Amino acid sequence: MRDFKRCDFLIIGGGIIGLTTALALKRKFSDADILLIEKEKEYASHGSGRNSGVLHAGFYYTADSLKAKFTKKGNELLRDYCLEKGLPLNKCGKLVVAKTEEDLAGLDELYRRGQSNGINLLELDVKQVQEIEPKVRTVDRALLSPDTAVIDPSLVVSSLVSDAQAMGIRCKTGTKYLNRQNGRINISSGTIEAGYVINAAGLYADRIARDFGFARHYKILPFKGLYLYSDLPPETLRLHVYTVPDLNYPFLGVHFTIAIDGRIKIGPTAIPAFWRENYTGLSNFNLGEFMEIMFSEFNLLLNSNFDFKKMALTEIKKYYRPFLVQQASYLLEGVKPENYTKWGKPGIRAQLLDTRKKKLVMDFCLEGDEKSFHVLNAVSPAFTASMAFADHICREIEKRIQ
Repeated sequence: MRDFKRCDFLIIGGGIIGLTTALALKRKFSDADILLIEKEKEYASHGSGRNSGVLHAGFYYTADSLKAKFTKKGNELLRDYCLEKGLPLNKCGKLVVAKTEEDLAGLDELYRRGQSNGINLLELDVKQVQEIEPKVRTVDRALLSPDTAVIDPSLVVSSLVSDAQAMGIRCKTGTKYLNRQNGRINISSGTIEAGYVINAAGLYADRIARDFGFARHYKILPFKGLYLYSDLPPETLRLHVYTVPDLNYPFLGVHFTIAIDGRIKIGPTAIPAFWRENYTGLSNFNLGEFMEIMFSEFNLLLNSNFDFKKMALTEIKKYYRPFLVQQASYLLEGVKPENYTKWGKPGIRAQLLDTRKKKLVMDFCLEGDEKSFHVLNAVSPAFTASMAFADHICREIEKRIQ
């Protein structure tokens, strides 16, 4: 058995980006010894396993962004993967509606971005919208995205783990990155000599990156995402219904999502969290993180390049179930609070903050050199984009180690 103390590539993080990157590297460097470590006992315990499951089409993002570059191709690759592996895939599609006349300019901008990115988008009038889904409310027109779908994130991750193990990638759970000393990596089970390190650690990617001299002007700011589930029969709604988001923020606002089992959920929230794994109550409480994040959020309240105070107050109100349901009711007729009573499993968005510009980073963010590579902002639509994203990471690493 090979020695865990040495490897050609060490990947930190067993979520979707870590796993797809491991597979991409193994396809490129077939003889390489690749070790992937995950600090939890189970894969995808954080962002990847708490994902909404929506496969985004790729029309929210400006054409010059990495998100635009990877999302369309990632959607195609993940669809094909689910079909090949026999994993659940619901090609339900999505409507983007205008709540007010002021939203129409944003709707037009989304259509322009979709055209620039080569995304299949259809402009519909109110009559056409209601033929598709009679309950939908919209002003004047809406957009239909036929290529938006939904999958089961946990099943996808489990399948990728099996693929990795079958290809000879060593995957070790319950193994935490500790620090870097004298060119070696200390983990919870010992010390590793790694030829190259890939940091896909999600909520802790910035901290690990700083051990390698990166992320000097970046910091992860966690936001809690909650969905509220309906007790209506599955498939009461046939497709996702979204509103036009505020394009100055990296969040998509409250919308209706169809889960893979057909249930309806509304959300998500984007509530500022108090520590990185602040899922429920005081679980995973970390005093140092609490102090650090409170300091960062206090500074943003005083001085930011976006209205952090307004955003935070609006999001905190979404803890109040009737308020969240009310926000969703602008999109559909007949939405009643008594039909939305069960909160889903919370997720935490590992949102990157640029500490120099005092603004949230909108795009994926990557840094690296000839020894390490760091994925610093793998937020939505990273799950959708993951396979194309991983191919890009692999190419960037190849350039650096030649």
